[in-house]
Amino acid sequence: MQWRKFNGERIQLPIREAVDEAIVRASAAGQRLKVCIGTDSQVKGKETEFATVIVFLRERNGGFMFIHNEKTLQKYTIKERMLVEVAKSIEIAYDLCDLFTKYDVDMEVHADINTNPQFKSNAALREATGYILGMGFAFKAKPEAFASSSCANKVVN
Repeated sequence: MQWRKFNGERIQLPIREAVDEAIVRASAAGQRLKVCIGTDSQVKGKETEFATVIVFLRERNGGFMFIHNEKTLQKYTIKERMLVEVAKSIEIAYDLCDLFTKYDVDMEVHADINTNPQFKSNAALREATGYILGMGFAFKAKPEAFASSSCANKVVN
């Protein structure tokens, strides 16, 4: 998996090491972090692109994020695509959660699923909520899910 920073710079380290370094660096600077992980997707013709982000929020000092993009020709219904987004976020959260526990960093999984039943993405809300909470993660959906609906949305091509 290739990750990059918002400025386009490639992250050369494996993502676990890069996240570990980012937490240690913030801690050494006296900054308290919170991490939000989210995924968004966009369908263009026959292609679906997913963008997963790890957003690091520095208490009272801005933030930064790591980004991973991937494309597929797989066809999805809206509900399937929303659940794939959630699965991608959970995969990263699960891979990194021991680091967050080790350094006492709060972490949330954000889903780009609308809580308003008038929106198509709402069809996946119940399953997504169960999946995320069942994994033991804190969870936010739209409109509070900024990691997926704002940050990932900006970097999905």
